[in-house]
Amino acid sequence: MTRHLGILMMAALCTGRLAAQTSTTGNAQASNAKTNPWDYNLSVSGTIVAHGPSFVSPVFTADHDWLHLEGRYNYEAQRTGSLWVGYDFNVGKKVTLEATPMLGGVFGDVTGVAPGLEFTATYKKWQLYSANEYIVDTDTGAASFFYTWTQLTYSPVPWFSGGYVMQRTRAYTTALDVQRGLYLGFTHKKLNFSTQIFNFGWIDPTWVFAMGYSF
Repeated sequence: MTRHLGILMMAALCTGRLAAQTSTTGNAQASNAKTNPWDYNLSVSGTIVAHGPSFVSPVFTADHDWLHLEGRYNYEAQRTGSLWVGYDFNVGKKVTLEATPMLGGVFGDVTGVAPGLEFTATYKKWQLYSANEYIVDTDTGAASFFYTWTQLTYSPVPWFSGGYVMQRTRAYTTALDVQRGLYLGFTHKKLNFSTQIFNFGWIDPTWVFAMGYSF
């Protein structure tokens, strides 16, 4: 009986130590995963242009600590791609600012280099997002231009946001140099969907539908 009790106590002690080691290892791995994550996002937007060619634009981003990597197509111009590298940082508590200065290379119908800046400023349920770049055409110089997408949104509930959006682009042309309109966005877990309608009330509207997935 004593021998059997001793064996059972030793087995329980070993089992408890193994469980503790497994838990410690798992916690360490989870901690490493939290402190050194790669965050990815893939978004695809479709633009329906009145009296013009419609097109699809995919954008992929990867972020690790301060490093930001990004690839785009049909973004600066149609049949044009771009690759970017940037530095992520954030400041603030009550009002937060997340910003990424970047440098990109543009190739395709437009060829050049582009300094850029993306930033998001958030205060309670208000959010200002802006993506900006200046493309320096290294071919002829005729295609050099400033691009911006800027939106101000309000989120009354976590899964919905609405607001105002403006864009200056060469991906399509209209009678207005600066496109402006309404923004509606919906979020479900890691998925987000948004609709923008530009120039409604001024000229024939342009519609943009976008879907993104974060992982």
